[in-house]
Amino acid sequence: MADSAIEEAVNRALEEAPERAFRETVDLAVNLRDIDLNDPSNRIDESVVLPEGTGQDTSIVVFATGETAIQAGDVADQVLDDDDLEDLGDDDDAAKDLADETDFFIAEAAMMQDIGRYLGTVLGPRGKMPTPLQPDDDVVEVVNRMKNSIQLRSGDRRTFHTRVGAADMTAEEIAENIDVILRRLHADLEKGPLNVDSVYVKTTMGPAVEVA
Repeated sequence: MADSAIEEAVNRALEEAPERAFRETVDLAVNLRDIDLNDPSNRIDESVVLPEGTGQDTSIVVFATGETAIQAGDVADQVLDDDDLEDLGDDDDAAKDLADETDFFIAEAAMMQDIGRYLGTVLGPRGKMPTPLQPDDDVVEVVNRMKNSIQLRSGDRRTFHTRVGAADMTAEEIAENIDVILRRLHADLEKGPLNVDSVYVKTTMGPAVEVA
């Protein structure tokens, strides 16, 4: 169960957000301190499964062939084979569009080398190289898990943002998601919570409310 202070902050963020004609996301802003982010080993780059889901559609593309491709077709947004991969390698604009429109990529382990060759320069800098799918992995299970995942990525900046839900979720659900994110963050940082300067929650267009 999330800390009551987190739920209180989420409640305020939801209540103070002006009415909008569209479904807003709820985002978390994290400000770090006392950490050298010029050193890549100190940067945050984690995929986190949210217990209450993201509240939004998550776009997932699978690189696969054969039976795995057939199974993935039922749950993924797109399934691409070797020929599709080669075509993307020859069309930089199409590759960039796909990278920008997709939240997560998954690929059969046997295809990873070719993906690095054809799409490494597009996916690598965006932090979107595929999660390798091993022969024993259930592609349906992996895709469904990723649909409830977000990416924590600081890069070299002390302030970074991530999605934690949608405005039509309950404050309790969003608070549970934030609690999981903060626990993961504290575990990853060298000094744990001491490396976190402040955390704010807000809807897309609403005011920011301090969480910690």
